Amino acid sequence: MSSTSDNSNQATQNQQKPRLSFWQIWNVSFGFLGVQFGFALQNANASRILSDLGADLHSLSLFWLVAPVMGLIIQPIVGSASDKTWNRLGRRNPYILAGGIAAAIGMLLMPNSATLASFITPLFFGAMMLALMDASFNLAFQPFRALVSDMVPSEQRNVGYSIQSFLINIGAVFGSILPFVLTNVIGLENTAATGKVAPSVIWAFYIGATVMLGSVLWTVLRTKEYQPGTNGLAELDQQDSEQSIGEKLSHFFSLMKTMPTTMKQLAVVQFFSWFALFIMWVYTMPAIAQHIWDIEAKWFDPSYLTSVGTVPEHIASAKGSAGDWVGIIFAAYSLFAAIASLFMAKVANTIGRKLTYSLSLLAGGIGYISIMVIQSSEPTLVNLAITEITVPQGAVSLFLPMIGVGIAWAAILAMPYAILAGSLPVKQTGVYMGIFNFTIAAPQIISGIFAGWILTAVFDNQAIYIIMLAGISMILASVSVYFVKDGVEQESLSKQVELNQN
Repeated sequence: MSSTSDNSNQATQNQQKPRLSFWQIWNVSFGFLGVQFGFALQNANASRILSDLGADLHSLSLFWLVAPVMGLIIQPIVGSASDKTWNRLGRRNPYILAGGIAAAIGMLLMPNSATLASFITPLFFGAMMLALMDASFNLAFQPFRALVSDMVPSEQRNVGYSIQSFLINIGAVFGSILPFVLTNVIGLENTAATGKVAPSVIWAFYIGATVMLGSVLWTVLRTKEYQPGTNGLAELDQQDSEQSIGEKLSHFFSLMKTMPTTMKQLAVVQFFSWFALFIMWVYTMPAIAQHIWDIEAKWFDPSYLTSVGTVPEHIASAKGSAGDWVGIIFAAYSLFAAIASLFMAKVANTIGRKLTYSLSLLAGGIGYISIMVIQSSEPTLVNLAITEITVPQGAVSLFLPMIGVGIAWAAILAMPYAILAGSLPVKQTGVYMGIFNFTIAAPQIISGIFAGWILTAVFDNQAIYIIMLAGISMILASVSVYFVKDGVEQESLSKQVELNQN
């Protein structure tokens, strides 16, 4: 069947989907709040945990490679499988539930690596639990994306992905600040002895596992999926289920070769934006610890730590404070992203998705680069409503660049999927969404392989410079949006022009 016929068929099927109320769209995406709660805990604290367990700055990015590798493997498989699944839980819900349960298990075990690892090193056990969490997060992520496409009609798609982005970022806010709250409000210790994990981080992961599983259950129990063959969804392909593994792989790679042009163009944007995001998640903690808390790079070197035996109390305290502050500024960019997502659908409908996407990424790039000029170690008392804390003045100023980062993050979570969804054949939405994850995983893998080497060989372990590299990459992503063709948006604009002329 021709591409034109597929698009026509898709348009007809999309018209058959009933409009959803706000709360129905909310329920479809609510589980993502919990999944992102857990993911934010991982993003803000995995480097901290792995460093406490013995990882150096060069190897940190290599340990983080497990996240995109799991995405590369899991998401296309789950996408293809969910396209062909139907049982009493639905089509996407079984995978969302399985991912939520498995991720909760990983979150309970990872911070206890030093206690549970009897036959292998705590660092290796921690890396294994990171792999389990990432595999599980990806098992849940992909079906959530496809679920919105399945349930939400095309005219509500901008709203659907914007609500999803809002919930993702609300989950990220609370997940990011949790260790800080447990330390500064509850009173748990935020410092860790060599080879151990701070109690505040351990309990944060326990709470995160509970929140994640609860929100996933909310979506699974309150969202009744449309049966295949109804409301614009294609029938299950029984013939495909009888294919051999070789035939399925051949079909999968043929889909990659014939992927929509829009997906290929978005892949370039995704490369630069996710290359930057990976660097931020891995190296923000050592970057601000060095740049703002004035901790020398040697205190992130396991060999040096072993040679001195005991870490001085003021160094351990400063690293703990910097680690907690990463959670605060990550929560800040997630909060700014949540606010931005409330307006993004309206902005995109007014000035177009492409321009909205491009300007948002530009804001993120400027945000990263501006961190370089923020450097003041003068102690400042900060009132965060829930508590007061003394931090360097430069740490407070980091809220400003987080505005740009938050706007970029909101766009990254919504705009590419809103642009892409209109160009996908309905029958293969899940597998194509899974293939699209290649454009998220590949740049992170490349970043993971080379970022540690660049930091060591080029930047002499001064982590602030790798954050500057992330800023340049995000600006290149902004420029790349210009070359993306948004077919659905162009069609909508043409119709609007026609109506105005008439």
